[in-house]
Amino acid sequence: MKPLLICIVGPTAVGKTDLGIKVAKKLNTEIVSADSRQIYKGMNIGTAAPTEHERHEAKHHFVNFLDPSKTYSAGDFERDATLFLSEFFKTHNVAVMVGGSGLYVKGVVDGFDYLPSDDNIRQELNDRVESNGLQSLAEELTSLDPEMACNMDLHNTQRVVRALEVCLSSGKTMTSFLKNSSTERDFDILQVGLEMPRAELQGRIAKRTHLMIEAGWVAETEKLTSFSQYNSLRTVGYNELFAYLNEECSLEDAQEKIVIKTRQFAKRQMTWFKKDKRVVWFESKDEAEALKYCLDFASKYE
Repeated sequence: MKPLLICIVGPTAVGKTDLGIKVAKKLNTEIVSADSRQIYKGMNIGTAAPTEHERHEAKHHFVNFLDPSKTYSAGDFERDATLFLSEFFKTHNVAVMVGGSGLYVKGVVDGFDYLPSDDNIRQELNDRVESNGLQSLAEELTSLDPEMACNMDLHNTQRVVRALEVCLSSGKTMTSFLKNSSTERDFDILQVGLEMPRAELQGRIAKRTHLMIEAGWVAETEKLTSFSQYNSLRTVGYNELFAYLNEECSLEDAQEKIVIKTRQFAKRQMTWFKKDKRVVWFESKDEAEALKYCLDFASKYE
């Protein structure tokens, strides 16, 4: 029998980490984090990475391991995560993957067709961001690949640049490449999604943002100033806090913008994951039911 990968997906702030830890502890296994920002060192507060206590509760992989100056694509994650799982499954029957980065999850679940790249085009796009900001690139992506733009965090420079790079270097949309990809994995996959009513999630995002500021997010951002030109830091939260540190806005204004953009991102995450009919959905308040479902499903693999 093949081993099992349990994927826990959903929007930011919905409670994926908590459920993932409970599943991993019950099954005596470990967690693969599928989050495109938590991979970077020194960004623990701003990316809501698993805390030291949470990582003690269940071992996490692909968290806090990469210098912010480095570029790391969804294809890189697919390669590294599947290599890790092939070794991990030699001694374990079940693993857990937790994350809200749709492309990372899709890479492990379905694989990718070869995604074209062009260093010159990528550099030109990054130069445009530096000169004119991200908005014009986001608008161009919306025109060329509206489906990808609808489902992507358009405030994430690295993601927007990569999607445009694929379009401009191949004449095809990234969406078309992703739709054609389907790799047979040597492990079975269960996808479980967590959701909550929109108003409740919006309130939770606002509260969590406030707590992150209180926990030292501004000081964390200040320490990352030397990396501010890298795409890893050109994302929701850090953009706004760099603006505050540069005295371009008040902390209250920065926090308000972070909340608004995070809510927009959560909406896009839900749109992405809801398209995959293989995901079994649970309300966040019904976490106990979701946990039982995962454990019952995994019992066949013991």
